[in-house]
Amino acid sequence: MKILQIVPSISLIYGGPSQMVLGLAPALVKEGVEVTILTTDSNGDNGQTPLDVPLNRPIKQDGYEIIYFRCAPFRRYKFSLDLLKWLKRHAHEFDLAHIHALFSPIISAAAIVCRQQKLPYIFRPLGTLDPADLRKKKQLKQLYVAIIERQNLASAAAIHFTSEQEAKISERFGVSTPDLVIPLGVIPRQSSLKNVCSQLEIPKDVPLVLFMSRIDPKKGLNLLIPALEKLLAVGYKFHFVLAGTNPQDPDYEQKIISQIQNSPLRSHTTITGFVTGELKVSLLQAADLFVLPSYYENFGIAVAEAMVAGVPVVISDQVHICQQIRDSESGWVGATDVQALVELLQAALQNPAERQRRGLNAQKYALENFSWDAIARQTIQAYQKILANK
Repeated sequence: MKILQIVPSISLIYGGPSQMVLGLAPALVKEGVEVTILTTDSNGDNGQTPLDVPLNRPIKQDGYEIIYFRCAPFRRYKFSLDLLKWLKRHAHEFDLAHIHALFSPIISAAAIVCRQQKLPYIFRPLGTLDPADLRKKKQLKQLYVAIIERQNLASAAAIHFTSEQEAKISERFGVSTPDLVIPLGVIPRQSSLKNVCSQLEIPKDVPLVLFMSRIDPKKGLNLLIPALEKLLAVGYKFHFVLAGTNPQDPDYEQKIISQIQNSPLRSHTTITGFVTGELKVSLLQAADLFVLPSYYENFGIAVAEAMVAGVPVVISDQVHICQQIRDSESGWVGATDVQALVELLQAALQNPAERQRRGLNAQKYALENFSWDAIARQTIQAYQKILANK
């Protein structure tokens, strides 16, 4: 089986959802699938230097091929004529395309090429069909759907959602394309980096509360910061680590940093910026609690990464794996409300034994349900079913 994975960019700057293809591809290869990833060299929308990668030729990596194409000057739209030309020439060599994104010109055009070349394709919308996300640039998206995206969705072999909740609430624009619910995966990692708390001057005698995600309005920091301030005011001991950045919206990032610096939280907070590699793994291993009170999150890959590290999580009921967290008792789930978040954090902070129990539950659940090997097998079954019905 020869599969194309098409994604606008796999730069770290765009977060985990885009990068998931780098976890899925080697897992598919391990099961005997031939995989080629098509993407661009886009590395941010605000003047960042493009990825330093060879262009227009296959690069072998972990058993699969990846081909980068030059992104057009207006990189916010991640368009590449070279990618589309390559796809038109080579589509007949593949059995199926797995396309990651919606409302992206390069992805919309790629779907049209697949349709013209009779190559079946699956769409993974990355949360863009969530009603909350559709409210952003609403009129423009309605026009985009009417002209382009409705037909692309209607012609897809399936829509790949990463949770039952995402599938349940997503807008379909009147099309009846079959659903495919397959979660994202995480890779268990251990860090050899010692004494990360000492290096970052994080106190070890109080619980470490970790936020590790993109600093974006949808992530609920406007709930988390006042909730933590309320806990400080009534005597709770903890240290907060804000790990993340947002090169796409540096003004919002600076607003959050300034809010903390002008708050009683200042002396109880460490702001690390973007973390990756050993430092990221070490912070997860050191954390006592992971918090993500998002207003909407189609999966929440950061939550799964915390779980596989054995960290109990505090999340909102708008993170779409919330039911799995409840059912497996892997953390605490509540409404997108400051007082509700205060109560969840109180419950977690005042009971170390319960944090430990839920952290162990989280790790067990993540290893069993979010392993790339299991997800690859589930994905291959879906591919085979689509091709059998072709």
